[in-house]
Amino acid sequence: MLTDQQGNVLSGATAEASGLFDRAVEAFNIYRGDPVGLLEQAIEVAPDFAMAHIVKAHLLGLTTEPEATRDAKAILGTVKSLRLSERETSHVAVLDLLVEGEWTAAATALDRHNADFPHDIVALQSGHLVDFSRANARSLRDRIARVLPKWSADMPGYSILLGMHAFGLEETGDYARAEEAGRRAIDLQPLDCWAHHAVAHVMEMQGRAEDGIGWMIAREPHWSGDDNFFKVHNWWHRSLCHLDLGQADEVLALYDGPIRQDRSMVALDMVDASALLWRLHLSGHDVGDRWQELAAGWDDHADGGTYPFNDWHAVMAYLGAGRTSEIDRIANAYRTSAAASETAGWGKVTALPLVDGFTAFWRGDYEAAAGHLHGARSIANSFGGSHAQRDIVDWTLTEATVRGGMTSMAEALASERLALKPHSPVNRSFLRRAQANAPGIRKVA
Repeated sequence: MLTDQQGNVLSGATAEASGLFDRAVEAFNIYRGDPVGLLEQAIEVAPDFAMAHIVKAHLLGLTTEPEATRDAKAILGTVKSLRLSERETSHVAVLDLLVEGEWTAAATALDRHNADFPHDIVALQSGHLVDFSRANARSLRDRIARVLPKWSADMPGYSILLGMHAFGLEETGDYARAEEAGRRAIDLQPLDCWAHHAVAHVMEMQGRAEDGIGWMIAREPHWSGDDNFFKVHNWWHRSLCHLDLGQADEVLALYDGPIRQDRSMVALDMVDASALLWRLHLSGHDVGDRWQELAAGWDDHADGGTYPFNDWHAVMAYLGAGRTSEIDRIANAYRTSAAASETAGWGKVTALPLVDGFTAFWRGDYEAAAGHLHGARSIANSFGGSHAQRDIVDWTLTEATVRGGMTSMAEALASERLALKPHSPVNRSFLRRAQANAPGIRKVA
C-alpha cells in the first residue's frame, strides 16, 4: 500500500502518481512552485487517486475566489464517486462545509480530523488557513500545539508545523516564542515563507520597523522568487515597515514594482494592494490613478457573497476609483442576502459596518466614519486576516477622529496605539495632531 511522506495511505495511487503528490504537498507547504499542476499530473497518471483530487479541492477552496470555489465543488462531485478511506471521507466532509462558506464548521470538523490523523499535514495546513480566514487566533496556535507532541524533528514536514505554530503564537501575542519558533523553522527549511512571514509579523506588532526591513532584505532571495505564491504579501510586509518610518517614496516604489507590476489577479495580492493604497491615502499621499487599475482587477472577485473580507478590500479600491455603483452593489448584496451561511453572516454583521465606515471616511463625513468603525473594530476579527491586516480599521478610525476634530477620542485612540507601539512615528503623529486641536495641552515632542 502506497503512503505519503508522513505515512498516510493513498487510495488509488501509483508509484509515479504518489511521487508527484509528495512534490505537490511540499510545494503547498512552502507556497512555492505549482502544486495544482503537479496534482493534475498525478491525476492524469492515476485518475482514481483520491487524495490528489482532494488536495486540489483544498487548494481551490482556500483561495476565497468565486470561480475557484465553483471548481472545488465540481471536484468534490468526482471524489465522491471514488472508493475512499476513512481519512479521505473525513476530508470530503470538511470540504463540503468549506465550499458552502461554513468556515467555522469546517474548522471544527478539522479539529476532529487532526486529532484522529495527527500526521496528515495537508489537513493541518488547510486547517491553519481556515483558521486564518476566519481570524481565530487561538485555533491558529492550538491546532498545531495539539499535534506537535506526536511529531519529531526527523519527520518530513516538521519544520512546516513549527512555522505554522510560530504564526499562531504571534497572533495570540506570544511574540518571543513566536520569533523563536519561526527562526527555528526557517533554519530547517529556509524556503518556508510562512515561517518567515510569522517573524515579520512579530516585528510589525512590536513596532520594530528597522528590524523588519533588515529581516526582509537579508532573506529576500528565499521569499521573492517568481515561483513564490507569497512573495507579494512579503513585499507588503516590508512596505508596512517603510510606511511606519514615513518613507512613502519607498512604499510607492515597492507598490509600482514587485507588488503590482505584474497586475496580479490573485485575491490575496489585491487585498494587499488595496490595503497599502488605503494606508498611503490615510497618510496624506496622492496615489494617482493606481486606484483605477486595481479596481478593475477586483471586478471578477468582489461578488458580495464568497468572502466578505475580500469585498471590503475591493470597496477601498472602488472608493479610490470613484466607482460608487460597485460599492452599492456589494453592500446591497449583503443587506438583501437570504443566504444562511456563515459568510453571509460575516457580510451583514462585519463587512457592512466596515464598508459604511470607509465610505463615510472617503466622503469626509468623519463623525459618521468614527461611529461605524468604533463599533466595527470589536467585530472585525470575526472574519479573515491577521492583526496586522485588521489594523487598518483602527488606523482609519483614529484618523477620522483627528480629522473630524474629535479631540478627546482622538487622544484616547492615539494613546491606545502608542501603548502598543510607543516608538511608531505614525502613532506619535496621531497624538501630536490631536493635541493641536486642543490649545493649551502639552504637546508630544
